[in-house]
Amino acid sequence: MQIFTEKTDADHALNSAELLEELAKYDIYAERKSIYTDVTALNELGYDIEKKGGHNGGYYLASRNLEKYELSLLVNAVSSSKFISLKKSRQLIKKLEGLLSVYEAKELDREVYVNNRIKSDNESIYYVVNDLNSALFNKRKITFKYCEWTVNKTLVERNKGKVYFVSPLALSWEDENYYLVAFDEERESIRHYRVDKIKNLSIIDEPVSDNETVRKFDIGEYSGKTFSMYGGEDETVTLEFPAELAGVCIDRFGKEHTFIPSGDKSTFTVRVPVKVSPQFFGWIAGLSGKVKIKAPNNVLEEYKAFVQNLFDGLEG
Repeated sequence: MQIFTEKTDADHALNSAELLEELAKYDIYAERKSIYTDVTALNELGYDIEKKGGHNGGYYLASRNLEKYELSLLVNAVSSSKFISLKKSRQLIKKLEGLLSVYEAKELDREVYVNNRIKSDNESIYYVVNDLNSALFNKRKITFKYCEWTVNKTLVERNKGKVYFVSPLALSWEDENYYLVAFDEERESIRHYRVDKIKNLSIIDEPVSDNETVRKFDIGEYSGKTFSMYGGEDETVTLEFPAELAGVCIDRFGKEHTFIPSGDKSTFTVRVPVKVSPQFFGWIAGLSGKVKIKAPNNVLEEYKAFVQNLFDGLEG
């Protein structure tokens, strides 16, 4: 089966003589008749070994648990993930490519670009993720220290090495980074933390907090109203979009919100939940004034102040 996995695919088959040669490399010496018996046994076990005729005919593995296009998606996700270090990315990609034939792996490898991407230097990321998954599964609190970058390009402990004490709620992949979303026991609120900046993580033998905030937490809702994983005050905001930006609205907020068209249908308004933050205002500004904040008035005034500060910064 290893020979079929590594050396065959729909374009590369091995005939009986070639299979005997491959077996001999493992010090297994067989006769042609046993090849037919082995292939039958593998098919009965659920493997999809097929035979094709012709000059280059023979046996090959026709289907795999993960097909090339599926592995291509996974490999590209790994290569683009900032939280996985360059070394770990290459190791993981090689393991994924090992699920294909050597021919398909070479083809896939040509599609992957890992060098020159922004990557974390944290080599212990796998262990942190593993411990976080364990804490989430067992619903146990955790402690850790959190780090931040300095102008000297070094990662140092935040708040003089303060130990954070939280109830983990979910792991979220946003903007190519991995985040822990948790209930902060000290601040009594939902917070999120970059996983690659977590160190000295310990699982505490104490159940996660049982309160209304934790019970009502929904990772989809939380991610949907958070911009670039920056926190802010929860608000339901009414936005006005030009009709041609309906796709932009759907991409950001989903299809479950009601679009209310204007009289001439050139624009529509929609009410969406957001966490009001500079990143939310930056997203609005990035749409070149085509999207307007209609309500509530306090959010509109905050946005005006945000834009004014940008002008003041330019004048400075």
